[in-house]
Amino acid sequence: MPRAAACGGIAKGRRSATLAVAGAAGLLGLLLGSGHADPSTNAGLMQTGAAEPRAVIELFTSQGCSSCPPADQMIAELAVDRSLIAMSVPIDYWDYLGWKDTLASPRHTARQRGYAARRGDREVYTPQVVVNGVTQALGSDRKAIEEAIVVSHARPGTLTVPVKIAAKGDQMEVTISPKDETGNEGEVWICALAKAVPVAIARGENRGRTVTYHNVVRRWVRLGKWSGAGQSFTVAKNEVDGAGIDSVAVLVQAGNVENPGPIFGAATMALR
Repeated sequence: MPRAAACGGIAKGRRSATLAVAGAAGLLGLLLGSGHADPSTNAGLMQTGAAEPRAVIELFTSQGCSSCPPADQMIAELAVDRSLIAMSVPIDYWDYLGWKDTLASPRHTARQRGYAARRGDREVYTPQVVVNGVTQALGSDRKAIEEAIVVSHARPGTLTVPVKIAAKGDQMEVTISPKDETGNEGEVWICALAKAVPVAIARGENRGRTVTYHNVVRRWVRLGKWSGAGQSFTVAKNEVDGAGIDSVAVLVQAGNVENPGPIFGAATMALR
């Protein structure tokens, strides 16, 4: 897990910053690795989505973090696996280091912190992956990510709800078909994803580098609440699509976008 160090300290070749709560225990020690800790962490034709995924992987990354490029490349590799929905979720809390992240959103930072609050481990750092809304691991550690996928499925309800998405003309339709009554409920969100975004970084820890970010979340659209029963939602394609958007992902998840919990179901679909 991230050790206490001044920003710029090296821990096993990865940068880490001061962890606000010294000695905070991870939810699953096996899956935690050192990284770059958040300094403010405290206490016509119809297209259809792919088959049900085994995992939704969210990488919390930053253009201002020198530990992140290996994890950014890892997301590119994971995205090739059609059983995974791998997304980059850029955060903004490293902007003070000299480079303002051009893809980051305060909402993403709130989302990462919300996950940590739900887990109870206060682990907020970059590069961090959250798997199925349940477990976390170092974003550049492939083995830890695979272990986190396995562990996440031990939680009842994780990715057990079938979700389908289809595009028909200028609309997209999302269908949720639970196999039985789970007692779970949450919200349904659709994310607009940019497949590959190269960024030339002029200042900060990654100055002089051009890093390509993969499956970057560029927009969140709330479709509505999910009651735990079968439901369908329709959204105009132009509410999600736009310049640079290549695909969409649908998440059926406990909580909300900034205070998220376990992911009950997910689907993805290419737009072009």
